[in-house]
Amino acid sequence: MTLLTTRVAPEWVDYNGHMNDAEYARVFSLAVDTLMERIGLDAEGRERLAHTLFTLETHLCYRREAHQGQELAVEALLLDRDAKRLHLFFTMHDDDGELLATSEQMLMGIDTDSHRPAPFPPATVEAIEALPHAAAGSWPMAAGRRIGIPHR
Repeated sequence: MTLLTTRVAPEWVDYNGHMNDAEYARVFSLAVDTLMERIGLDAEGRERLAHTLFTLETHLCYRREAHQGQELAVEALLLDRDAKRLHLFFTMHDDDGELLATSEQMLMGIDTDSHRPAPFPPATVEAIEALPHAAAGSWPMAAGRRIGIPHR
């Protein structure tokens, strides 16, 4: 499911002539904002439901350089969920379909009145169920990775 399409803004380009690493995180963050809209947690939904999402963890992998003006598309796949958390895998592609980056994220449902983790409201659960899900045992190869230097 494509959540976001955008172009690499001139101010996102660094001294190496390609999109700065922090800007990849910005684009994935904008995709999370769009995801929130899709599951009913837009500004009106957050106010009405007293519920929002916080990011608990992100694992960002850079695959290719993105350049000024280049079109970007971000897609999302739900890997897992429970009553309060979403485990998602985002991919960023260019207009030729080349994979530029991935972002694996753990998001937590938060009650905005108590500022504490809370189960998703029923309407949000229904919208989450409509998201594309990874089938059991068929996660993308880059999902679930850990960072480290392999020693032989």
